[in-house]
Amino acid sequence: MPQSLPTSATGYFGSMVESYDSLIHRAVPRYDEMIARLLDYLPTSAGRVLELGSGTGNLSLRLADSLPDAELTFVDGSDEMIAVVRSRVADSPSRSTRRIKYVESRFEDLDFPAPSFDLVVSSISLHHVADKARLYARVRSFLKPGGRFCFADQIRGEPESNHQLNWERWLEFCREPGNCTPEEIDSLLQHAAAHDHYTTLTEHTALLGRAGFSEIDCVWRNWMWGIVTATAA
Repeated sequence: MPQSLPTSATGYFGSMVESYDSLIHRAVPRYDEMIARLLDYLPTSAGRVLELGSGTGNLSLRLADSLPDAELTFVDGSDEMIAVVRSRVADSPSRSTRRIKYVESRFEDLDFPAPSFDLVVSSISLHHVADKARLYARVRSFLKPGGRFCFADQIRGEPESNHQLNWERWLEFCREPGNCTPEEIDSLLQHAAAHDHYTTLTEHTALLGRAGFSEIDCVWRNWMWGIVTATAA
């Protein structure tokens, strides 16, 4: 892990592209279950799909497999991560690269015509965005009426005592033998303090509602990780 942390979330994850897949399984409890549950709630009829924060492609590849006829747009702020996803897709002959687009951009800077997508999906990325009200409004503008916005992310517990309990349970998981080293935990904590913006479920619901979403639901929860789904009204 780097001794001096990059100054942005994009730089942080771009600098650890080779270790990212290993670390995410060692630092996120029930990570594979969470991704599987997120996929369960995605509409199989979606023809145009936007993923916010592709990382190294763990969810991206599953999207390509589970939505074989969809046009996919994978977005990440790190060119290193985009390169990894592109390579992983190309290495699989069963996945058509002609229906996949790659965009290097911060979520806040994305600009698509309205409406461009049937589904917007994200996994453990949105907590890096401070102004979620603006982001959710933009996501709503990207979606056709009836389109779905489904994301897995770290959710701030409420009251504060719940958040602190969730935080302690996460650190306990990280400290379990075979999971994270003390250096990795220190790096994660420094990154969280500098770049993470945790939002309560109550606030997510309010922001999504004001942005033009309805049918807002939390369909899965484990400590501070959760899955939220919403429909573009």
